[in-house]
Amino acid sequence: MTASPKLAPEPTRRKAFSVSPASLAVLLFAVAIAATGQIMLKHGMTQAAAASKDQGRSLALAAGLNVWVLAGLLVFAVSALAWLLTLSRVPLNVAYPFNALGYLGILAASAIFLHERVNVSTVIGSAMVVCGLIIVVTLGPSQSP
Repeated sequence: MTASPKLAPEPTRRKAFSVSPASLAVLLFAVAIAATGQIMLKHGMTQAAAASKDQGRSLALAAGLNVWVLAGLLVFAVSALAWLLTLSRVPLNVAYPFNALGYLGILAASAIFLHERVNVSTVIGSAMVVCGLIIVVTLGPSQSP
């Protein structure tokens, strides 16, 4: 009886990690709703600070009575649940760079809705964030099959 030759193991090919459309949708929803919550909280806290000063009460009480603050906290809680769902489906090193999109959303919304000023260095920095996100997503983590 002759021994059959042992075959060398086939080299494993690395393939890029792919995110399902449903997981991507939950991830983008989590980021968008978190950004929305932040804008609502900022708007509410601006109102609460003014009310606190005008009415001579504590900022904590004014914030606790402000509908924008309360709604922002609720929206932020929903975003936390969506983020937890995302983490159960997508590796953190893939999911976390998408938080940069939230930064960009907040930057745009603060300029549009809160009338905050945006300067050139902020725009340049934001462009760098977008470039970084593109690099991470396109050249990012790979997983063996």
